[in-house]
Amino acid sequence: MARHQRGRGRNVNGILLLDKPVGLGSNAALQDVKRLFEARKAGHTGNLDPLASGLLPICLGEATKLSAFLLDADKVYTGTCKLGVRTTTADAEGEVIETRPVGPLDEARVREVLESFTGEIVQIPPMHSAVKHQGQPLYKLAHQGIEVERKPRTVHIYELRLLRLDGDELDIHVHCSKGTYIRTLAEEIGAALGCGAHLSALRRNAAGPFRLEGAVTLDQLRETKADGLAALDALLLPMEEALADWPAVQLTDNAAYYLGQGQAVLVPQAPTHGWVRLFREGQGFIGVGSILDDGRVAPKRLMVQH
Repeated sequence: MARHQRGRGRNVNGILLLDKPVGLGSNAALQDVKRLFEARKAGHTGNLDPLASGLLPICLGEATKLSAFLLDADKVYTGTCKLGVRTTTADAEGEVIETRPVGPLDEARVREVLESFTGEIVQIPPMHSAVKHQGQPLYKLAHQGIEVERKPRTVHIYELRLLRLDGDELDIHVHCSKGTYIRTLAEEIGAALGCGAHLSALRRNAAGPFRLEGAVTLDQLRETKADGLAALDALLLPMEEALADWPAVQLTDNAAYYLGQGQAVLVPQAPTHGWVRLFREGQGFIGVGSILDDGRVAPKRLMVQH
């Protein structure tokens, strides 16, 4: 349901799966969606560089309270590594800083190298990234020709698979944890192959429980709006689908009332640990909670019902 508030946009709640095009930044895509839905509040769930396309889940209204959980989710990508060429940004947007002959490469050797990057690996965030140093995004410093020391971070590569090897192009499938830089990975793969590389194309296929197959383009949204805002709203997924793999806890009106006051409650047959989705009888999804050591359910993020 959505309600219009004069001058402030609509209180529309839900999650839109957007297929972001190449050449558009994530925030620009977010603002386009927000305008189309005439939404009061919106947020995206993990930056995609302008070079990249694919799945960008956008949370509208109360769903923005779940953005952090989607930021923490695993991601799946397909990417193209351009072998033999290194750039300043490790992707196609940077200036070429080195070219080397690729030489003969066989698939067995490539698969061996890819296998070496699976599991836990350590990456240093690139200077051309949104990571902040003393409150300043690194990419702004990089544009000024400034390079600063960055702390290494541990990420997890669950799957790294060869899709295509054709001359100086290498297509890969990557299933990884949050915070993984695919362009850094492409550069490291090139180094391991002895020829250098940069990321020339990237597409996100999945983020947490969501898949690209369910996404819509901005052009499709514009066409749909011609049929009215209700037609657009029909494209939104329920908020709770962002946490589809979390157990659900059903609350009585009484328990929901006390949770709404910030109090933990005891719920029969609730899970014994971890995060849970909260549902109120006759009202549906009302937020998320966590199980305390004594077994009670504590509220963490509750939704305002409009």
